[in-house]
Amino acid sequence: MDYARLMEEYGDMIIVWLARNGTNLLVALVIAFAGAWLCGRVANLVRKGMELRGIDRLLTGFIRNVIYYVLLVAVLIAAAGQLGIDTTSFLALLGSMGLAVGLAIKDNLANFSSGIMLILFRPFTLGDYVTVAGVSGTVDKLSLSTTLLLTPDNQRIIVPNSKIMSDVIVNVTGNPTRRMDLTFGVGYGDDLALAKKVIEDVVRAQPELLTEPPCTIAVAELGDSSVNLVVRPWVATADYWTVRFRLIEEVKKALDANGISIPYPQRDVHIVQAADQAAGHGV
Repeated sequence: MDYARLMEEYGDMIIVWLARNGTNLLVALVIAFAGAWLCGRVANLVRKGMELRGIDRLLTGFIRNVIYYVLLVAVLIAAAGQLGIDTTSFLALLGSMGLAVGLAIKDNLANFSSGIMLILFRPFTLGDYVTVAGVSGTVDKLSLSTTLLLTPDNQRIIVPNSKIMSDVIVNVTGNPTRRMDLTFGVGYGDDLALAKKVIEDVVRAQPELLTEPPCTIAVAELGDSSVNLVVRPWVATADYWTVRFRLIEEVKKALDANGISIPYPQRDVHIVQAADQAAGHGV
């Protein structure tokens, strides 16, 4: 095969085609590049307008991307039409390819549809601490296929959106306030009224704790080795862990200072001597 002759023939064909369609090609390139730039500008303007109205960042980012890609497809079709390409056949071919690709990546499409559901219904937003698909972390990024969580010890967890939508979603920081559920055990021989007053004084001394709803301090159960008191104050969600750690420590110190014991789990063991056993049986 004469490659030089073949290249020469193809070169001549390209030159002839450019001579006939060079202007259309130039116009098509201008439409493609200018249109892509304009699509980005329009999409960004829409996003900024929604952000100024206080619309959630997840929703604004999603709508921005949808507008951008829809406009970009329209621009590419216009550029193809300028080159004389039959866009009707092109759209039919694109639809057939989309169907084939959709069947091949149906799992990814499930993640995609779940991502749309998450963005539209917004069970959580960026910065929320959530438990989803059996893992917990702060929502750092939400795309149409996956959600990125950051754990308190700075691990990155990528969760497929379909797993999130098919499981229970717990939004820990979804509400502005939270209730603490604490349990303190005191000895059976201790003054129960005094123990409750000591705990109440410690609770009132915490400036971050809310007065409404009121804090509940009550006897929850009579345990094997202690009387268990439940303490349930309310606090702003942002202050939850800071106040919780401090409150537990200060209640422990206050109980010690007032001579109220926090008993260890214990069990009474009665040892019966062999001679006593024999006497008991009349031997």
